[in-house]
Amino acid sequence: MALESESQKKSCCVFGDVYGVIMVPEELEIEKDASIDQFRFQLPDLKQAFQVNAIQMKETVEENTSTTERVFQDRQYQVDAAIVRIMKTRKVLSHTLLITELFQQLKFPIKPADLKKRIESLIDKEYLERDKNNPQIYNYLA
Repeated sequence: MALESESQKKSCCVFGDVYGVIMVPEELEIEKDASIDQFRFQLPDLKQAFQVNAIQMKETVEENTSTTERVFQDRQYQVDAAIVRIMKTRKVLSHTLLITELFQQLKFPIKPADLKKRIESLIDKEYLERDKNNPQIYNYLA
């Protein structure tokens, strides 16, 4: 380790070993032949260096609702694909059985009201239809 100026060379003693170099100011009046084991070091607390302000971490209610809406919009295609996949294999299925199958297949939490909206959108797109005799039963069309 090279010291830049002559004043730095005069203001510190350098003890070295295999693990590193320790620079100690001369004001401490340490003997030149002192061993490294005689020194104790106060290392900085790294938890404080990376601590995130708790106030900034909290999300407001408006941000939380907008985030959940955006996440659901991103996931609606997964929900649609799961509904079509289930109905394609079963052809005819009641509403309650379809909802339970969807809860088993989908890996993320979702509200039944959101599932009902997606089923209605697939009925509008003519992938599904309600049974003429029983409106609780869905038929696969495509």
